[in-house]
Amino acid sequence: MLLPIIVGIIGIAIGFIIAKSIEKSKGKKLLNATRKEANAILKEAKIDADAIKKDKILQAKEKFIELKSEHEKVILSREKKISDVEKRIRDRESQVASEVDKNKKLNRSLEQKEKDFDFKLEFLEKKEDDLDKMHKRHVDMLEQISGLSADEAKKELVSSLKDEAKTEAMAFIQTSVEEAKLTAEQEARKVVLGTIQRVGVEQAVENCVSVFNLESDDVKGRIIGREGRNIRAIEAATGVEIIVDDTPDAIILSCFDPIRREIARLSLHKLVTDGRIHPARIEEVVAKTEKQITQEIIEVGKRTVIDLGVHGLHPELVKAVGRMKYRSSYGQNLLQHSREVANLCGIMAAEMGLNSKVAKRAGLLHDIGKVPNEESELPHALLGMQWAEKYGEKPDVCNAIGAHHDEIEMKSLISPIVQVCDAISGARPGARRQVLDSYIQRLKDLEDIAFGFTGVQKAYAIQAGRELRVMVESTKVNDAKASELSFSISQKIQNDMTYPGQVKVTVIRETRAVNVAR
Repeated sequence: MLLPIIVGIIGIAIGFIIAKSIEKSKGKKLLNATRKEANAILKEAKIDADAIKKDKILQAKEKFIELKSEHEKVILSREKKISDVEKRIRDRESQVASEVDKNKKLNRSLEQKEKDFDFKLEFLEKKEDDLDKMHKRHVDMLEQISGLSADEAKKELVSSLKDEAKTEAMAFIQTSVEEAKLTAEQEARKVVLGTIQRVGVEQAVENCVSVFNLESDDVKGRIIGREGRNIRAIEAATGVEIIVDDTPDAIILSCFDPIRREIARLSLHKLVTDGRIHPARIEEVVAKTEKQITQEIIEVGKRTVIDLGVHGLHPELVKAVGRMKYRSSYGQNLLQHSREVANLCGIMAAEMGLNSKVAKRAGLLHDIGKVPNEESELPHALLGMQWAEKYGEKPDVCNAIGAHHDEIEMKSLISPIVQVCDAISGARPGARRQVLDSYIQRLKDLEDIAFGFTGVQKAYAIQAGRELRVMVESTKVNDAKASELSFSISQKIQNDMTYPGQVKVTVIRETRAVNVAR
């Protein structure tokens, strides 16, 4: 039994050994094959690596060449800029050197001229001393010859030549004025500006009180109300003082503001007509009347600018034009005055070949500073100019508004036109009210000035003080003296009196030859 087991074990061992040897031989073959494959892969990888390396080296060389080319371009550009800068610097240096040379030459020339000037000045001083000495010798000789001192001779010469020189000067002035009138178109236009006084408009007389007529005195009690509550409510709502006195069928509305007076008058009219007069109703009616007056002001402004052909005016300026209806200046209604000035400006601008529409616009707006919403310390001309600038008016119009009383400098021909037209409208007879006593006194002063000159026989102030006619004695005043007298009187009036517009002085010399046949 053991033998077969041993034989089996030995067989198994031999088979195991044979299997191991066979496996070992297969492993060697596999290892060799693997080594061959690995070597092939390594060779292939090496070949690929060499190719990649060569490719990368080639790319790097190309990139280097490209960067080098760009760098060279940058360097060339910088070198070009540097060369240009150096060239400009060299040019500047050459220019500076040239200027320095010129300055040196000028300095040398100036020094030479200064020396020449000093020499000439010294020479002139010496000549002046010699001339003074010679003049003194001549004066001494003349004094010895004439028997008069230098002062006495001078006085005698001045007194003998005074009248002659004065007459010649007046004749020269008269001749110059005549030549200017004939040859200077601008002077002729100024004469036209000063003489156009042909627009006569009825002027409204304004004051600080309005009279409100009543149907009967019974209404006064209703206006006053219980314990005066109604009249206090009206005064508080309108800002107008209501005076109820013994005047039959009338009460007086007193206020410096014509708009507030008009609001109070219309409100009272509505209250009296309606019959319901109490504080609540008063406030309601006054509020409605204020809106009505505001709308009426706008409508008046629109109608005015349409009538005058003024277009594109700002709504606030249109409203200011409407407010002029309720303002007055020296008794002259401001709206009528502004319309008159606008028309005159249009006429004069057309005569002078200027833009009549711009002149008419400036004439209409020249007094808008007199209707401010709030009180201002500025003169009305400057305030009006600020408004015009604020609401987009042209510089010529703004300057004409601000300069029509000489507060600022005139910068265009429109400005003197507006000033002249304002003077014409305000200064012509009947345009503005004056106190009678001061008016009469002004006329007397005009005549007294004329009587203060030698040779004046009669003097009359005519045309409401716009002209002074002087009659002279023909035996004492000749024709040349008459021209001189006219000029002297006008200068005396201009220097000693204050008056609106201008005063024309006319000197009349009449020669009469009278004989009697018997």
